[in-house]
Amino acid sequence: MLSVPDTVIEAQGVGKILHDATGDLAILQDISLRVARGQSVAIVGASGSGKSTLLGLLAGLDLPTHGTVRLLEQSLGELDEEGRAALRRKQVGFVFQSFQLMPHLTALENVMLPLELLGDAHDVQARATHLLERVGLASRLSHYPKQLSGGEQQRVALARAFVSEPAILFADEPTGSLDTATGEKVIDLMFAMNRASGATLVLVTHDPAIAQRCDRIFTLSGGRLVVPAQAAM
Repeated sequence: MLSVPDTVIEAQGVGKILHDATGDLAILQDISLRVARGQSVAIVGASGSGKSTLLGLLAGLDLPTHGTVRLLEQSLGELDEEGRAALRRKQVGFVFQSFQLMPHLTALENVMLPLELLGDAHDVQARATHLLERVGLASRLSHYPKQLSGGEQQRVALARAFVSEPAILFADEPTGSLDTATGEKVIDLMFAMNRASGATLVLVTHDPAIAQRCDRIFTLSGGRLVVPAQAAM
């Protein structure tokens, strides 16, 4: 992992407005928050409150309509799409509800992929194998996603997210496609791996029990952050 600043995420006055034939729709309004290095943070709220939109803005997957987002001291609005993608490749890991595995790659190849995209040729196969062993998939290295259960696919996704030793892990409803028992195992594994890596965790979840495991909780309602300003900052 590269050197990581004390404040890894900072949003100031962030808003997101969608424009369509019926007019403007404010998805997020006046969001300001900071996340410190090594913290675990949950973003919670009702369906449609803007949770996934906020995560996408904090990760640089999208840009706000107004306001600023700084990720690892980089102003995302000052970077073009290629620059934001380069920052994510080097410093950010993702876990999504829908797994987002490459269907034509084996479990091992899926986990190797981030290292290959970084041009990191040092012990790529060994490092990916080690992560898959950590998530309990030593016997599934050559299996393709369609040959794996949902829980196994999400564990491959966890291994892929951590293999490049990211400074920040963004997780968007990582148990949303899993049954309760499998989801609990995946969450336990994710928190354990995150503690071991020292990464900052930003987690979108609808599950209050999962949110309570985080250091801080940001609650969205109607596109606004409903916590005292001092708590957000």
